[in-house]
Amino acid sequence: MFRAVGSALKRNKEAFNVIARGSHRAFTSKITAATVTSSASSSPLAGNSLYGLRSLLKGQNASLFRNMSTVASISSESKEGLKLLVTGGPQARKWVGIWLFGSAAWVFSMVVLGGVTRLTRSGLSMTDWKFTGEFPPLSDEAWAKEFEKYKHSPEYKRVNKGMNLEDFKFIYWMEYAHRMWGRGLGIMFALPFSFFLRKGYITLRLGVQLSGLFALGAGQGFIGWWMVKSGLEEPPSEYSQPRVSPYRLAAHLTSAFAIYCGLFWTALSVVMPEPPAESLAWVRGAAKVKKLALPVSLIVGITAISGAFVAGNDAGRAFNTFPKMGDTWIPDNIFEMKPLMRNFFENTATVQLDHRLLATTTLMAIGTMWWFTRKLDIHPAVKALIGSTVGMTAVQVTLGVSTLLSYVPVSLGSAHQAGALTLLTLMLLLNHTLRRPSPSLLKSLPQVAKLNFS
Repeated sequence: MFRAVGSALKRNKEAFNVIARGSHRAFTSKITAATVTSSASSSPLAGNSLYGLRSLLKGQNASLFRNMSTVASISSESKEGLKLLVTGGPQARKWVGIWLFGSAAWVFSMVVLGGVTRLTRSGLSMTDWKFTGEFPPLSDEAWAKEFEKYKHSPEYKRVNKGMNLEDFKFIYWMEYAHRMWGRGLGIMFALPFSFFLRKGYITLRLGVQLSGLFALGAGQGFIGWWMVKSGLEEPPSEYSQPRVSPYRLAAHLTSAFAIYCGLFWTALSVVMPEPPAESLAWVRGAAKVKKLALPVSLIVGITAISGAFVAGNDAGRAFNTFPKMGDTWIPDNIFEMKPLMRNFFENTATVQLDHRLLATTTLMAIGTMWWFTRKLDIHPAVKALIGSTVGMTAVQVTLGVSTLLSYVPVSLGSAHQAGALTLLTLMLLLNHTLRRPSPSLLKSLPQVAKLNFS
């Protein structure tokens, strides 16, 4: 198929040039009108973000992105072109992309459901685990047997002493739903994967990537049970409440984030093999933004992982004041554990202080990125993403403070966890949009894509 397309391109080189010139003329007329519109905005951030978002999703440049994808598809078979992850044409890429985006959305829901399970203290209700899963209790005798198992756990003895069967059923169903939702994801991923492989749509490179993600997903079940087991052990002190190891919880959550990021990035690469780049000036501008976006993304990721240690240590239920931590800015006991490094992962005061500082650093870093890029000549989609990231960061900080001041209610706590993944999603989308175009696309780009009016 690829050789046929390549020979067809050689025979129809003149027709391809006509298509490219037509796409460029259509884009130039659209961007001229858009420049006039955006210059009327009173706020640089609001104006650029609103225009760019319309351009990216549904507005004036929708046909531009279709043209871009068409040119990318044609040029990808040339000597200097990019190699597509999916064979079989645009329709195949569309269906594989839908499947991968759907899988990423499923993982997103898993993360949120896992947060709700933890916040409702349901995670330790099932005291055993089977890789293939099992049917839930369906009779009174089966429920009584499961409840009896739970009564021997440290959580029942120290936290839920006297719990009735109906309350136990609620936390059991929460944990059971979380486990089965994960197994459902495995089936939802594996069946289409097998189908697309059989159809020959999946290239070797994509197959290796997806196999690695599938293996990591299968490993999540083992990591999850490894985490739960730590909460079924007797706490070291009679005054301590049973809870899972913060290290194992962080490993479980970080692994889930890694799977989500891998699926989302791969899906973007399938449906958008070339970044939105319509001029060399915009490519140079994107390169400048990328130098800031990469370190900012690292800060966002570290902040999200630090949140896992806040959850693992129940640190959100201490120092429920802001901006001070109690009556002081920095608690006195932040370095009381030995060795010193333990404080950053096990000391409630230190873990919460770290998360506050990292969240503040994230807000400042993303604000700084917007400030230094607001006057750059970059694609409207990039401007939209930067503006959206600033807005989402503000929302996430507000959610975090509200969760703390409200003593971590389930609704706000789960929304805060979902907000962390949403912010990470925007940073992934931004970095993907900032990729350097293929050499063949670079050669076809004009120097300037828009007209500036004084």
